[in-house]
Amino acid sequence: MIRLLIADDEKLEREALADMASRRFEHEVVLELAENGRKAADTAVLWGADLILMDIEMPGMSGLDAARAVLAQRPSCRVIFVTAYSLFQYAHEAVHLGACDYLLKPVDPDELEASVRRAMRQIETERKLEELAAAQPQQEQTETEEEEEDAPEESENSQTALVMAHVRRYLEDNYMFDLSLDSVGEILHISPAYLSAQFKKYQKMNFLDCLTELRINAAKELLADPFRSSAEVASMVGYEDASYFARAFKKRTGMTPTQYRRQAGQKAKADPEAGL
Repeated sequence: MIRLLIADDEKLEREALADMASRRFEHEVVLELAENGRKAADTAVLWGADLILMDIEMPGMSGLDAARAVLAQRPSCRVIFVTAYSLFQYAHEAVHLGACDYLLKPVDPDELEASVRRAMRQIETERKLEELAAAQPQQEQTETEEEEEDAPEESENSQTALVMAHVRRYLEDNYMFDLSLDSVGEILHISPAYLSAQFKKYQKMNFLDCLTELRINAAKELLADPFRSSAEVASMVGYEDASYFARAFKKRTGMTPTQYRRQAGQKAKADPEAGL
């Protein structure tokens, strides 16, 4: 079960979100409500929330500050901001904090369900990674060539392959966050160097190349929206620096984000049915 906290200072909005969640996620979530940012922060930490639907503009403590306080103590908690404000500054800060999504009111029930299910999948994937890490045989994991040549037992090979497959799934679900060999290695309780070697062995590509590929592919889809700036797209796929994103995008595609968007727009005009 997922512990879902709904935080909104407007009673009608709070109850509407709770009703939608109850209908769409019956038997999948346990609900708790908070009427302001301070209570949301305290409840999330003490209750152990897995996921929060958080309003931004709340008296006393804003949703952004509440999320910051929660994530400082429960970094595994997921946050979806639900707000009436479409300001890029808010969206950018939400992404910077590690928010799963940023939904505008009035919330469409189907959009809410899709967003919550993505977050639930991220939570379940991380839990599975931790379970697999706990089940791995205890062994010294060093970075020397000699020890890498010591072939593990077939069952250990199979277990490691399964773990690396789930690491790949974890990257697919969480590419928009600040991920690294260090952060994923910490979840698995293994060294970054060992994770890098095993990921390449079983996934046939480097960890960073895989992460970059996922981010660039997601960026291509987002760039189809002419109302999203390149900087906004960069934030949404895990790049804080828009210039670095542009360089990474060009290295992968041979075009800048602007050039790619222009070309995609021209193709869509030439073949209107292609975008359907």
